Amino acid sequence: MALVRDNATALYRQIADQLRDEIAARRFEPSGRLPTESEIGARFGVSRVTVRLALDRLEAAGLIERRKGKGTFTAGKRVQHPLDRLRSFHESLRLQGLDAAMRPLSAGMVATPPDLQEDFGPRCLEVRRLHLVNGEPVALGRSLLPPALEPVDWQGAGHKPIYGILQDIVGKPVGSADIEVKAAAADTEVAAALGLPSGAPVLVMDRRSVFVGGGCADHSVFHIRSERYSFILSHRWEG
Repeated sequence: MALVRDNATALYRQIADQLRDEIAARRFEPSGRLPTESEIGARFGVSRVTVRLALDRLEAAGLIERRKGKGTFTAGKRVQHPLDRLRSFHESLRLQGLDAAMRPLSAGMVATPPDLQEDFGPRCLEVRRLHLVNGEPVALGRSLLPPALEPVDWQGAGHKPIYGILQDIVGKPVGSADIEVKAAAADTEVAAALGLPSGAPVLVMDRRSVFVGGGCADHSVFHIRSERYSFILSHRWEG
């Protein structure tokens, strides 16, 4: 839609109205990220001052969020995680078309909890990775894994999901998983990793995965920013 160029005030209001319509039409999905101020200015042929006035108007209406160093996003944009499909946490992000990344934090052998000793033995591998979308932390993951994965170069593994690494090393695919989701308050470690104040509400996903044919594949706990993430469960009527 062409702008009516009567005066500067009319211009920024017209741009704000057009962007508002595009937000409502979900044009900026799946990431929720709007173009940069320069890109918007080039699109409409206006100065950055006019663009900022338009974005100020949308921000005042609660339609967008400006994140320092990250860009401008539609307000309340949440990543969705379907619970009716067996996917790793990272794969679920990537398949939504998101700019998803993982940052390895630590990996080392630890004493195995009693309930996993039958599958993992007295010691197992603990891996901690930070999950990011558009460079912003969304989840802190801690996984307990079979000791056979100790030699894995987790820095070199890059963005490869744990399920893929398990199949490569152990030679068996993951066949099922039990998942529990609950709410909790972020402790100091979780809050620091996710960029939240201590005690902020987070979602906690507890996942136990099982190999095809039996045997625990992993026990992972993810602490997730609740304002950026939602879990979806679909049901089909079988009447």
